[in-house]
Amino acid sequence: MKNSIKNEKTVGITGASGALGKELTKLFRQKGYKVIGFTHSKTNSAINLESPNEWVTWECGKESELKNHLKKIDILILNHGIYNLSRENSNYENSIEINALSKFKFLNLFEDIALTNESLIKKEIWINTSEAEIFPALNPSYEISKSLIGRLVSFKKNLLNQNAKKKLIIKKIILGPFKSELNPIGIMSPKSVSKKIFDLADSKSYLIIVSPNPLTYLLFPIKEFFNFLYCQIIYKYKS
Repeated sequence: MKNSIKNEKTVGITGASGALGKELTKLFRQKGYKVIGFTHSKTNSAINLESPNEWVTWECGKESELKNHLKKIDILILNHGIYNLSRENSNYENSIEINALSKFKFLNLFEDIALTNESLIKKEIWINTSEAEIFPALNPSYEISKSLIGRLVSFKKNLLNQNAKKKLIIKKIILGPFKSELNPIGIMSPKSVSKKIFDLADSKSYLIIVSPNPLTYLLFPIKEFFNFLYCQIIYKYKS
């Protein structure tokens, strides 16, 4: 990522008006990237040195309408999500739709775009799941939705065919609790988290882990290793 062509790259960030989205935007702008910010807010459209170069307003369920915007992007960071403590059934539906299914739709759209990409530069997509994939978050709807998107991303990554692997890089972002409107008692600052994400993304590792919990660094690689083995069995069975 950090090479002579980085200034030619365009980064797309969903949830760009949130705490982490803002810090990622500022960081990528400082590093010379063009940033397209995706937001549900219709009032947050200011353009300055710390904002995205371009704002795009969108709605969950209408991801397909963003295809022309996504075609301009080299690195897509899926960072949007909700954290609602309500026990209503509608909250479970909304959490699954926004935290999981919406991100999966973005992933599939971006994969389709990558497969027709004629540039020598691989497309990259980084998906922010959460420690809540396997750890309790005191919020069942959040845990279910994060577990779902985590599984979907793992299967998608491990079941890519050889042609897709040449065109698309998938990375999973696993974050511990950081301070935001969704989590005002978060331990980590969004600024420090964004910097670590940027630094770690330059490695060849599929996982980008930023957490104060040492178990996260142990358990997630083990979990992903068994997902990999399972997908290898699927490949062998299919053949």
